Amino acid sequence: MAVINTGLLEKGLRSEFFGRFQGTQTFWDDLATRIPSTSDHEKYAWLGSLPKMREWGSGRLAQGLSTEHYSVENLKYEATIEVDRDEIDDDQTGQIRLRIGEMAEAAATHKDYLIEQLLLNGAVSGFNSYDGVTFFNIAHVSGASGQQSNLIEADAADADVPTTAEFRAAICKAIGQMVAYKDDKGQPIRIPPNPTGFRVIVPPATMFQALEALSLPLAPTAINPIAANVLQGTGQVFVFPGLTDATKFYLAKVDVACRPFIFQDRMPIEFQALAEGSAEEFKKEKYLYGVRARYRVTYGKWFYCVAVTFTE
Repeated sequence: MAVINTGLLEKGLRSEFFGRFQGTQTFWDDLATRIPSTSDHEKYAWLGSLPKMREWGSGRLAQGLSTEHYSVENLKYEATIEVDRDEIDDDQTGQIRLRIGEMAEAAATHKDYLIEQLLLNGAVSGFNSYDGVTFFNIAHVSGASGQQSNLIEADAADADVPTTAEFRAAICKAIGQMVAYKDDKGQPIRIPPNPTGFRVIVPPATMFQALEALSLPLAPTAINPIAANVLQGTGQVFVFPGLTDATKFYLAKVDVACRPFIFQDRMPIEFQALAEGSAEEFKKEKYLYGVRARYRVTYGKWFYCVAVTFTE
């Protein structure tokens, strides 16, 4: 049958889709370490072990992988839109291109959404770290580390509306908590304290307090005439719209080999269409445009992410 060129052929829309897909701002690639996947699942048996340098002595001493491990299955995701041929005939191509663009943005930010869900459910039973307890927990234990917590509280006069000063103090407290963690051998993990590697993840309600905490200079006082904001200009704030509790925020460390989240990459995003000249058009006068991918976003190292709750 003859192909009527409506300007919505698969090749052109694929280019438009991926242009919008690649141009969409995302946070997941900063918060998660990408692990290529070649199977339907991947087993992680190394997250809890941190090999240290030692004196050579009588020779090399091989250190095996940690007994802590968990298996993560890849998932398949898709999104499809259906367009009636009459919409094409009525010259609605501009609106259809907008829908393709929106689908691209949704596909690009999907991994942000998955990380958002991991944050929201990090203290819920079943959302476990590699050590067998929930990702956010007061009783993380690995080897000789002793009991450690990545759930902390910070003071605020009004927990629902923390001030900039209270937010700044809470960030400093979270950093202090993180750099004190110990590894499975009972030794300090030695997390680099350089604030440029920290990300403050907040709900929209406290976006400006977080931004001000990291950017505004401190006002000098008679007691402290050379006041300085030690966090000024050194960190970044990520706003996740699905976080709705103004009393909570998260501090993540990302300038490390394995970040707090893992992006298990099995198959990249694909764009396909059943459009002009397809059997779907002939039988139902419908055009279908869809995307598909296989991956998984899961927890990485718990000690690179601290959940903070403001309390009165």
